[in-house]
Amino acid sequence: MDTAGPPLAPDVLERDDLRQALGEHDFAAAFALIKKWGGLSQNKIAAACELTPGKVSNVIAGQHQISSMVVIRRIADGLRIPGILLGLAPRPWEDQPREVTPPEDRRHSEEVPWRPDATIGLADHLTRSDLVMTRRAATRALSAAATTGAALLDSLEGWLQPVGIDNRPRRRGRLGARDLDDLETTARTFRAWDHRYGGGLRRKAVLGQLNEVASALDEHQATSIERRLYGVMAQLAGTAATMAWDSGLHRRAQEYYDVALRSAHAAGDTAFGANVLAGMARQMLYGGHPQDALELVRLAQDGVRTTAGPRLRAMLHTREAWALAAVGRAAAFRRATEQARDTLAHATADQDPYWIAYFDEAELAGVTGGRLLELARRHPREHAHTAAEQIRTALDQRGPEASRSHALDWIGLAECHFLVGDVAGAVENTHHAVDAAAHTQSGRVRDQLAQLYPYTVGRDVPGPLREARNQIRDLLAT
Repeated sequence: MDTAGPPLAPDVLERDDLRQALGEHDFAAAFALIKKWGGLSQNKIAAACELTPGKVSNVIAGQHQISSMVVIRRIADGLRIPGILLGLAPRPWEDQPREVTPPEDRRHSEEVPWRPDATIGLADHLTRSDLVMTRRAATRALSAAATTGAALLDSLEGWLQPVGIDNRPRRRGRLGARDLDDLETTARTFRAWDHRYGGGLRRKAVLGQLNEVASALDEHQATSIERRLYGVMAQLAGTAATMAWDSGLHRRAQEYYDVALRSAHAAGDTAFGANVLAGMARQMLYGGHPQDALELVRLAQDGVRTTAGPRLRAMLHTREAWALAAVGRAAAFRRATEQARDTLAHATADQDPYWIAYFDEAELAGVTGGRLLELARRHPREHAHTAAEQIRTALDQRGPEASRSHALDWIGLAECHFLVGDVAGAVENTHHAVDAAAHTQSGRVRDQLAQLYPYTVGRDVPGPLREARNQIRDLLAT
């Protein structure tokens, strides 16, 4: 939340007792000291941290412990406590001027018609604004939520309509087949980099290439070249979307997914378009909107019902299963998972485009294990052991090119052990998870790792569990 000034005076934050309480995440002591020395009532602390006064009272009385990293970040931001004091990375507001900034100029994708020229304009607008994004604008973009519900779903209906004709007067382009070979290789390289490492380390390189492709499409290329160019733009925009998502830019990721879908539509590549919709569905699932995800998957399935290869159809079944698990429909989840397994059994490498080759038995096992883990959080005795078996299968079969998925698997396996009360196994796998997470820049990996943190907090926890907690905190603070 944004306040007029820091609620706590500098001398309060310099107190050794408060710093020790904050460092140990002892919020009972920290809130009591803030009341005493900072002059804030329980109601003011609650309002600043987006907690109820009753919750703050219970924390001070020792009846409730705060272990959620999401809530800890809210406390840091609400009370303007520097991130380093809580084992967090520096918060976005630290060392930034406090001024009112105008709302970001944004061309809403739901208002853009499904025409090739409009898609080019949308790609150009997004990439130009991102390439010159200031730190302050990036902070605003981090807080922009993804669109959900009818506003999202209705805007995508054009995916099923015929492609419009681009009759604009344009100067003649000069790209040839060899140029397109090079561009397609570049798009493939960027996609492989993102799959292996995650994060946004090369995001601006992808955006620069995407902007160049949009500029080339503003010229009149030969028909075969133009179609391939739209395919390249779809690939690059899809990679830009996952990189933005890994960087915490959820609304921006959704906008690049939209560009990718529209570009695939203009290229006549329904298979990649369905893959983009599956990516949008996964984003909705991570954001807690399973019904929207289910609608997106079914929109994808409608578009490729008679054309998708077995590997793509299997992947779409797993996205459907994921959404069904998220709404607690265990029987329907099992049915969709079996459909995915049966369909994948008919896949051959020579049938598939390169971008779906990642979806193999290891990926199916990892996704299935992750969904069983979601069910295990509600019913650990029924699902935790099966989830762990599937995740171990994924870990045994994945290659080094999938380090982001590898890290997510270790995190999931550690949580399975926590759920069944196997502290020794949980600690061992948490160490593996932290080591794997250190080799990727993925924000998704760090968000999932933060979900292990509450399992490591409590009174009189054994030394190995405290060590695991410190490992998690140290990594999340970098």
